[in-house]
Amino acid sequence: MDSQAQAFHQRSVSIKLWPPSQSTRILLVERMTKNFITPSFLSRKYGLLSKEEADEDAKQIENIAFAAADQHFEKESYGDGSSAVQIYAKESSKLMLEVLKRGPKVKEHGEVMQYEKDTATHGSVFDISGSRRSFIDSEEAVELLKPLRDDEKLYTKICFSNRSFGLDAARVAEPILTSIKDQLKEVDLSDIIAGRSETEALQVMNIFSSALEGCVLRYLNLSDNAMGEKGVNAFGSLLRSQTNLEELYLMNDGISEEAARAVSKFIPSTEKLRVLHFHNNMTGDEGAIAISDMVKRSPLLEDFRCSSTRVGSEGGIALAEALGTCSHLKKLDLRDNMFGVQSGIALSKSLSAFADLTEIYLSYLNLEDKGTEALANSLKESAPSLEVLEMAGNDITARSAAALATCIAAKQFITRLNLSENELKDEGAILISKAVAEGHGQLTEVDLNTNSIRRAGARALAQAVVHKPGFKLLNINANFISDEGIDEVKEIFKNSLNVLGPFDENDPEGEDLDEEAEEDADNEVDLESKLKGLEIKQEENY
Repeated sequence: MDSQAQAFHQRSVSIKLWPPSQSTRILLVERMTKNFITPSFLSRKYGLLSKEEADEDAKQIENIAFAAADQHFEKESYGDGSSAVQIYAKESSKLMLEVLKRGPKVKEHGEVMQYEKDTATHGSVFDISGSRRSFIDSEEAVELLKPLRDDEKLYTKICFSNRSFGLDAARVAEPILTSIKDQLKEVDLSDIIAGRSETEALQVMNIFSSALEGCVLRYLNLSDNAMGEKGVNAFGSLLRSQTNLEELYLMNDGISEEAARAVSKFIPSTEKLRVLHFHNNMTGDEGAIAISDMVKRSPLLEDFRCSSTRVGSEGGIALAEALGTCSHLKKLDLRDNMFGVQSGIALSKSLSAFADLTEIYLSYLNLEDKGTEALANSLKESAPSLEVLEMAGNDITARSAAALATCIAAKQFITRLNLSENELKDEGAILISKAVAEGHGQLTEVDLNTNSIRRAGARALAQAVVHKPGFKLLNINANFISDEGIDEVKEIFKNSLNVLGPFDENDPEGEDLDEEAEEDADNEVDLESKLKGLEIKQEENY
């Protein structure tokens, strides 16, 4: 079919996107309900809804959003309903956020329904983090911390983040913290020594640690303090006294392998730990081995982040094997390390344990085709509710694209797919497009930028996602798409150009042109016909 005939065929086929099917509406309600009852930053601040209340609110939101979109659709004299779908999605998202920030409704006797693991029912949050980082002296500390002296207030969470405490200010805080430590459940001491000398910073950390020693916390955040081993030791008394931690954040702390060993040694019990974040440290292989010991002792772990920590193959294998004991894992972020192929293979052997996994971030791990294929084959058989898959920058080529596409085809709840900065080319892009074309009604974002994709691959990806309700972004920038190919993609998205990413870094001439690539667009059509025989086996998930 020539380009004119194809364009005519596309214009002549009318596909109505509105109204959505009843099953789609029910699925949206279920997804909103799940968001309302899943612990998050907002639930810690505003409270978590009960299952009954979440279901009631989700149904009400869906009805309101549907009515608004349907009213808009009735006023349209033409169109495929894509604008109504966008209103449906935007209205649902807006109302969802309002409910999350509202929190649980108040009962008649005034008690607010709370998540059973959150802070006390009548607890309050004391937060002096402010909008800008600032230095605190003793006089300002006296004034800022005055509310903590109020005996009528039961503060269960304190946040001193973004305020740099000097030694005098820390001494003002010390007796106050000691007096309230028995009621505290959540403590955020991230970024509290910025700009201080090492000597003063260590003294400040020692003071806070001693003052809070013995408090029974479920949440502790010591991120952004450039602690290193000395800093970990300074917080040693606080860490040693924690036996009920559910969330621990040690991000951007300059944690070396020695510091990682100290952390693993100091915390006596991690049996209740659900969240463990070690992002952006200098952990290395030996440090990763120490962290893996913590992971092995954390059977309830749901959210593990060890990204940008300079971990190589040995440490990656140790972490992968330790994660195999975490059967409750929902979110895994190992991005930006030097794992290599063998670590990828080791991780693939642990993936079968992750039945509840919803997000996995494996970008920039040097997985190559062999590691990618092992992970894709394993992931296909696990994580039935996977929502986010990121594997950017792993030197993935078309050789492993078939395994990857088969895995993606089986993940019908996926919302975000990032395979950017690889070498998939047209062959791989077309296989991925076939994987997401059928079903995948939740898909909102596909990123295949910087993959040496040309016209045929770009067209296939565009056609695969253009009619998905709620779709937000297709990023195929920094590829080798001809000017005619870009025009063709824009024509496909003519009713929703806002979801098509930019093309400012696209190179229509390409950088590695060979004889086959220099041929005209007819060869691209021929490529598609060759690939039609490559079937993607899609597993049934429901």
